[in-house]
Amino acid sequence: MDSILKAGVAGAGVFGGYHANKYVEAEGAELTAIYDLDWERAEERAKGHGARGFDDFAAFLEEIDVLTIATPATTHAELASQAIAAGKHVLVEKPIAMTTPEADALIDQAAEKGVFIQVGHQERYVAAAFGLFDREVPQSVRSRRMNRYSPRAGDVSVVLDLMIHDLDLLAQLTGRAEAKVLSIEAKKEKGIHADYVDVTLDVGGVEAQLIASRLETDPTRDLKLVYPDGQIHLDFLDRSVANTTPEPVAADFNSADLPLALKDPLAFGTQSFLAAVRSGVSPVVPGQAGRRALAMALTIEEAIGG
Repeated sequence: MDSILKAGVAGAGVFGGYHANKYVEAEGAELTAIYDLDWERAEERAKGHGARGFDDFAAFLEEIDVLTIATPATTHAELASQAIAAGKHVLVEKPIAMTTPEADALIDQAAEKGVFIQVGHQERYVAAAFGLFDREVPQSVRSRRMNRYSPRAGDVSVVLDLMIHDLDLLAQLTGRAEAKVLSIEAKKEKGIHADYVDVTLDVGGVEAQLIASRLETDPTRDLKLVYPDGQIHLDFLDRSVANTTPEPVAADFNSADLPLALKDPLAFGTQSFLAAVRSGVSPVVPGQAGRRALAMALTIEEAIGG
């Protein structure tokens, strides 16, 4: 596929704006359309890029070849299904869907239509850049993803909003698709969904503690992996690496030639998606990966109790 790919973004919110910018910056793509239920918001976002705003999803789909879905999580499956039915390649933000049957239906539908579905697990690219997936399986994992409150994703719990990124990493690190909940603490403060979750999982013999919060004053984002010969600790906010294993990590936050996967994971994911569409080679984070992370997340949701 040599022609310019016409790209669209469903969702004119803050994160939709980020995705729109990445299409504008990407070679071989032209941002032509933005969809939102609020036409004025879609048009305002679109005009800044010389695109068109739509509040009719079917009309929006007629203008594009590929799209990113950055709408509320509860709408992902329905919009993705409509886009796939129209023969469009889809990059859908996490979670891929709200249930595993919905995810399975999207994966099957994309295969039948001969289009790709990629899931927006951008943290995958960061871990890969550090070479974490090339090492042996860690003995234990600890991940903390703790942010200030935002009403942006209030339609789902912090598990489906934030922790799902770390569940995708955990699945990749262990090569496992199932997790058993060993202990869990959850808090609901801003609405009907959990805003803080501290869960310890057994994933194929690997003990993993994952903490996710959207109630913090001082954000934290780090990852600690323990191996028989040492530890690796990545602090994504301080942009520092502590490694006591004999094997060096594959990247450095302070490198003068910082790879795009570390410098701008969202841009890297967009470019990878476009490359997959052009080459016909499956995306690096296909629908199956999104389904796996979703299944783990729903196990935790069940343990929380809703």
